[in-house]
Amino acid sequence: MPRLPDGTPAHGFPRLPDGTPAHGAPRLPDGTPAHGFPQVRGGHPEQRESGGGWGELRGRTQSGAGPLIPRQRPAGTGGPRKEYLDAFAEEDDVFARRRPASVAASADNAYDPYASVTDWDPAPRGAAPADVDDDAPPTGEPVAAKGAKGRTFTGIAAAAVTTVLAVVVAGQVTDTRDGDVQSQSTTDQAARDARDSATRGDDRPSPSPSADVAPLTYEQKMGAKYALSATLKGPGKFDAVPGIDKAPGKGQKYTYRVDVEQGLGLDAELFAQAVQKTLNDDRSWAHSGARTFERIYSGKPDFVITLASPGTTADWCAKSGLDTTVDNVSCNSDATERVMINAYRWAQGSKTYGDKMYAYRQMLINHEVGHRLGYPHVTCDKNGDLAPVMQQQTKFLEYDGIRCLPNPWPYPKS
Repeated sequence: MPRLPDGTPAHGFPRLPDGTPAHGAPRLPDGTPAHGFPQVRGGHPEQRESGGGWGELRGRTQSGAGPLIPRQRPAGTGGPRKEYLDAFAEEDDVFARRRPASVAASADNAYDPYASVTDWDPAPRGAAPADVDDDAPPTGEPVAAKGAKGRTFTGIAAAAVTTVLAVVVAGQVTDTRDGDVQSQSTTDQAARDARDSATRGDDRPSPSPSADVAPLTYEQKMGAKYALSATLKGPGKFDAVPGIDKAPGKGQKYTYRVDVEQGLGLDAELFAQAVQKTLNDDRSWAHSGARTFERIYSGKPDFVITLASPGTTADWCAKSGLDTTVDNVSCNSDATERVMINAYRWAQGSKTYGDKMYAYRQMLINHEVGHRLGYPHVTCDKNGDLAPVMQQQTKFLEYDGIRCLPNPWPYPKS
């Protein structure tokens, strides 16, 4: 073994596993290996050649890539080659992170086989502080080297850990999102329940989700106003309201049909119902069983009660020499089969009746059918009395200083 002038081993040789200098390894004055040389690691048996020389390594770079293949050297040549020493340099494994051999191994700095996935510190795990004396000799047991199988197992384990972590995190995210959706849905439902509870008393039953709004009664419909323009002129085409209403009495029977002009947007069934109920009321022309009225749908009626726009009403009234455009009123067109009810008046009423729409509509029917039955216009003759049904109540309730009260019936006191 070459030695320095003071007798210590020359620099650049490794030690054996028990800590003694390897064959040919230099030593310091205290007998320890010179600084900068790793100890011989277990798991790498000495590969000797005949003649006692170390084989020259080939096929492996200083970085540790590739297999160790000894190349024969001439017999008699002593000492390991520099290539062999470089092959065991502390950074020879590029596949797994580990502490360099120069860092002391201890219980507090145990090697972490999963450092490649858990240690993101730029410095090697367990590395000595920057102010540690690099010239101090190594201490402790040598770190066992891992072969190709060890490196492969480490890589597989690291990949498995990474995969498991990804699956766990993804599951947690999914559970959290699903939980958030369910929690939000529950919160929204609770808020709706709270609002519903706040709007009803404890003694009232909860409304059924499928419960329909109660339909308006006949009286409510007859008492409401409806939108319709005072200048509307419809197409002049009529639809007969289907169905029949039998005459309820035994007096003189009159048959009639109900026609409604197309495009009015008014309730045709309500209009037909109102005609039948009004005419057969005992206060009307059916008083004391003298007459009875029956609505038909087909055949030839005695007259046709027609609900029409102001423009169409004026056209049909003009056929009998009547002008309804001045006060936008209704008429009995006696030259035709039609008794014309102005749809504007039916929908909006008149100033003389104000909001008494139910009574006003009854007056319209009785007044115009009264003309069909042969009754002319009359006026009130005593202040404060009920106006006669044949007075033009749409136009006025006061005449020659006598003011009368609105009245829809021919026989109001019966």
